[in-house]
Amino acid sequence: MPPRGKRVDGPPPATRPVAAMGSSADLFNPVNDRRISELIVDQVRLLIRQQQLNPGDRLPAERELCERFGVSRVTVREALRVLEANGLVEIRVGARGGAFVTTPSKERVGEGIADLLTLSAVTAAEVTEARLILEVGMIPLVCERADDDDIAALLDICDRQDKALSAGDYHMNLSAEFHSRLAECAHNSAVHMLIQSFRGPLLMSLERAQQSAPEMGPLGAKEHRRLVHAIQRRDVEQAGEIMRKHLGRTAKRVKNL
Repeated sequence: MPPRGKRVDGPPPATRPVAAMGSSADLFNPVNDRRISELIVDQVRLLIRQQQLNPGDRLPAERELCERFGVSRVTVREALRVLEANGLVEIRVGARGGAFVTTPSKERVGEGIADLLTLSAVTAAEVTEARLILEVGMIPLVCERADDDDIAALLDICDRQDKALSAGDYHMNLSAEFHSRLAECAHNSAVHMLIQSFRGPLLMSLERAQQSAPEMGPLGAKEHRRLVHAIQRRDVEQAGEIMRKHLGRTAKRVKNL
C-alpha cells in the first residue's frame, strides 16, 4: 500500500492504470545510486512531462514499483512522499487507493517560483525591475478584460487601504494584495501565476522601500484608486502611465538598498 496521505471522499474519478497506456514495462528502469529515491522522482517527473503519465493515471502498486526500480519499499515510499509534496501525485487510501498523477495547479507552480526567488540572491531592485516589465505589460489586457466583479474587488481593497491608513495601521500586505488581484483582472492564468509567484519578493521590496519613504503607503493607496478608475474607463494609456509612475517610484526607493 502507498504511504498514508490525504483521504479523498467519495468515489475516485475515472482513472486508467499505467498498464493501460501501452508497454508499461518499458516505462520504469532500475536505479542504483546513493540518492535512489531522487532518481525515481526524476523518472516519474520525466514521464509526466512526456505525457506518458497523465492526470488521473494510477501508478503501479508499491510492490510492483519495487520490482521495476529494483529498490526497497522504503525507497519507493520516500519517492512517493517527494512526488506528493511537489504536487505531482496524490496519495489515496482505501481499497481503491494508490498514487495518482495530479493536475499541477498554478498555486503550486507559483509557490515553487516564489521559493526560488526568495531563496536566491534576488535584490529588491531586481524584483521591481521585473515588476515594471510584467505589470505595465499586462495593463492592456486588464483594461480590456476586467469585469464588474474585478472592479468591485479592487475598490474593496482600496477601501480597506483607506481605513487602515486612517487607523494608522497600514501594512504593505494590502499593497501586495492589490497587485495580485489586479493580475487576476487580465484573466490569463500565466500572468496571474507569474505575479502571484512574486508575492513574497514583492512584499519584501515594498517593505524596504517604505522604510526609506514612509509616505509611500498613502501615496500608493491613492494611485491604486486612480488606477482602478482608469481601468474602469478602459483608458489603457492613463492606466499604463499610472502604473509606470507607481512602480518607478518604488524602483528609485530600492535602487541603493
